[in-house]
Amino acid sequence: MSAAETSGATMPGAMRSVAVVGGGAFGTALALVAARAGRRAVLVARDAETVAAINGQARNPRYLGDLVLEPAIVATTDIGAVAKADLVVLAVPAQATRAAARDLSGVVRPGVPVIAAAKGLENGTHAVMTDIIAAELPQAAPACLSGPSFAADIARGLPTALTVAAADMDLAEALAQALTSPSFRPYASDDLIGVQIGGALKNVLAIGAGMVVGRGLGASAQAALVARGFAELARLGRALGGRTETLMGLSGLGDLVLTATSPQSRNFSLGLAIGEGGSVAALTGAGTKLAEGATTAAVAVRFAAERDVELPIAAAVAAVLSGRLSVDGAVESLMSRPLKREVE
Repeated sequence: MSAAETSGATMPGAMRSVAVVGGGAFGTALALVAARAGRRAVLVARDAETVAAINGQARNPRYLGDLVLEPAIVATTDIGAVAKADLVVLAVPAQATRAAARDLSGVVRPGVPVIAAAKGLENGTHAVMTDIIAAELPQAAPACLSGPSFAADIARGLPTALTVAAADMDLAEALAQALTSPSFRPYASDDLIGVQIGGALKNVLAIGAGMVVGRGLGASAQAALVARGFAELARLGRALGGRTETLMGLSGLGDLVLTATSPQSRNFSLGLAIGEGGSVAALTGAGTKLAEGATTAAVAVRFAAERDVELPIAAAVAAVLSGRLSVDGAVESLMSRPLKREVE
């Protein structure tokens, strides 16, 4: 008998209803994923106008406003709707995941899988998202979804492949089966740490790649940053117990390649604007689009330092974001580091 069965986790045949918590672009996209996979999809959002528009017009006007949603998606502001779900997806920012999980503490039924969709590390605790779910929802089965994906691409039904991970492989495979559709292909993994470290660090590195492009430092410098950045991502992931094959897969290298090369990435776009001379404060202040890497950078550097893992590129990005270095100063600091072997 598998760990999922002994813990009472919901298995594939029973995953008929999916509740997505979070009415933003990614939450809306994942509600579409659930509907296209033949599940009953409920989208729980705080904004009453968003809920009314989804139910009345099949649109989310604040996010993906030009897209007509699946009519099967039902939106609500009532968190109690989660109690009926066989599978819950937390599609809220990393720094809001604990509060969202806490709100669900008396609602999620025992054994129901709760998937974290955020990519980041919690400020203060350095926790990955599934550890937050385990702490706040001990009755649930924590899981995560990560990989190269933009909400707009998913929502429009463009081909997308991601990784869904749970501590038990049987559960991970059940989750993949529950969410798969002709345009959405999840691959199962039981490497929770590897999947989540890849997702968190790639955001930081994408900001750095954007800075390089915005500063006009050339394609060679961008490629070098991506390659050496991946070495940092893999170094931290392995130090925490993540597997090399995971870090080289969709949720690590695959996601890094996407977000470090496309202006569609909020993290890359933030770095691009900073590299072009924009103010960090103005670009990350209230009312701006969230770039998860802006918070994760300093958290990841502190987290790695506690484990004697060097992240020079992530540290340089964190220094620019905090105002301690200019982009030029960050590049100079990286280029003047002591020479070493590439495999070190």
